Amino acid sequence: MAAYLVKRLLLMIPTLLGIMLISFIIIQFAPGGPVERVIAQLTGTDVSATSRIGGGQSDIAGAQARTVQGGQEGSGSGYRGAQGLDPEFIKQLEKQFGFDKPAHERFFLMMKNYLMFDFGKSYFRDVSVIELIKEKLPVSISLGIWMTLFTYLISIPLGIRKAVHDGEKFDTWTSGILVIGYAIPGFLVAVFLLVMFAGGSFLQIFPSRGLTSEGWSQMSLWGKAVDYAWHLVLPLTAMALASFTTMTFLTKNAFLDEIRKQYVLTGRSKGLSESTILYGHVFRNAMLLVIAGFPGAFIGAFLTGSLLIETIFSLDGLGLLGFESIINRDYPVVFATLYIFSLVSLVVHLVTDLVYTMVDPRIDFESREV
Repeated sequence: MAAYLVKRLLLMIPTLLGIMLISFIIIQFAPGGPVERVIAQLTGTDVSATSRIGGGQSDIAGAQARTVQGGQEGSGSGYRGAQGLDPEFIKQLEKQFGFDKPAHERFFLMMKNYLMFDFGKSYFRDVSVIELIKEKLPVSISLGIWMTLFTYLISIPLGIRKAVHDGEKFDTWTSGILVIGYAIPGFLVAVFLLVMFAGGSFLQIFPSRGLTSEGWSQMSLWGKAVDYAWHLVLPLTAMALASFTTMTFLTKNAFLDEIRKQYVLTGRSKGLSESTILYGHVFRNAMLLVIAGFPGAFIGAFLTGSLLIETIFSLDGLGLLGFESIINRDYPVVFATLYIFSLVSLVVHLVTDLVYTMVDPRIDFESREV
């Protein structure tokens, strides 16, 4: 196991570097950029859906607008919409955003800073990237935790019942429902729920945005809990629908594998009841692998399930922050969140493998290729 652990740790370095390098290269060829964003705001051509971002961005544009030279016929910078702007102003923008350096130099400087967890400041918000992430983190963690618990609480009992009734009508029709739910993208479910239950065109039962109502701070403790739970219903349903399928079938297969073992036949021959065999022996052994996958399930929910859902339901978490940062070309936020998410994902996958070996010593990762 020590050799496997060392291999996985060493493999993280090129994996993380490759993720960042490929993303950096793609960004270089993406149209637009922070310089173009400021130019568009100065010239009044910014029609972005997220142009509402204020603070640092408006201060930058306002302070630098004095350098605009209306009589000049182009800056020669090659930036779209830069006609009529002072070339020195364009150079100042490039220096401010770091584009006065070659691409390879910017990449290695970024990675050097990231190794020390120095993520710099947001281009368009007067705050450091790490402070932005800390501010949005509680919402995403909250969604990830509740979604994982919600998924486990429903999928495990359902998977056990499917294993007990394997091949029967209940197993067949629930499998069909789960497969259909898995095939439907979460954002389509979110839109459907909004239309049906959040005042879109039919019923107004659940709130359509945010995690709390106005005046939440003045509510009683019980009122706060109920209001918070009421706001979570639609986002969690949209996020967890696909997760039910994976966890349910994992639980079912784990129980089927244990039910077919010799010790179950021995218990039945001794006259033990089915409930005693199922929950006294099978449950303990079958649930080890399911529980061992909890870290990976949580990280999967936390990293991959929140972007579109947070955007649709206006939840101010990391998903919405990442979406707005991409749209507004706020590269420090984009790359910092990508770096953190990738690093956490790699570490958690390694921890999950180690937990598997702890709960089931028969698993030997050293015998396979890394």
